[in-house]
Amino acid sequence: MSVLAESAVGHDELAVLKLLALEGGLEGDVKISCSRLAERLDASNQTASRRLQRLETATLLERDTVSDGQWVAITEEGERVLRAEYEEYRRIFETGTEIELDGTVTSGMGEGRHYISLSGYKRQFEERLGYEPFPGTLNVELREESVRRRSAVASLEPIPIDGWEDEERTYGPAVCQPATIETATGETYEGAHTIAPERTHHDEDQLELIAPDKLREELDLADGDHVTVYVGEEDGGPASPAESTADGGDER
Repeated sequence: MSVLAESAVGHDELAVLKLLALEGGLEGDVKISCSRLAERLDASNQTASRRLQRLETATLLERDTVSDGQWVAITEEGERVLRAEYEEYRRIFETGTEIELDGTVTSGMGEGRHYISLSGYKRQFEERLGYEPFPGTLNVELREESVRRRSAVASLEPIPIDGWEDEERTYGPAVCQPATIETATGETYEGAHTIAPERTHHDEDQLELIAPDKLREELDLADGDHVTVYVGEEDGGPASPAESTADGGDER
């Protein structure tokens, strides 16, 4: 699902958001009148006002109306939408686009080991990722800037992991993207994948990674260590696993 669909606004509203960003709306409040905005958009005052209202309702901007106009500021959610759009244009005009995410290693709740080992997921990992993952995830708590940047991952083509069910319960679908991990000492690991449940809302500040090896041992990592994760696309396709892994399953 695209970011625009999630926020319930269309491309006309996105054009307004971009214009406000160019006016300085990402740095703080900017003052603009509906007549001036309408002139920039080549639209009526009513149309300009309606688009601002939709952006405000979608929590993409905040505004304060005064007698001679209004003060507007783009919210963090609005910046997330613009960043995702930016990443899609990068995919059009640049090759080998990667999204860089920074964070620190943290312990999860230990559930990843169980879910990644379930047969319904494991079979798909082997078929679609090309390996059987180590039973556990490397959990990374993202820094604030990377939490905002993470929305751009939605513009990448995922590797889908289908939901399935057994006699006891139903297991949800997930998505993966290829990832390379770099430590603070310059050690790198290629061939890992991010994994997240296929749903709109999950812990945006938590990133989970799987690989055929135990990443903590391969990269000599401990809780609190800084890592940079480069998320990209496979040549030709999609990415990763399970509903409950987003709740965290650390490598043990």
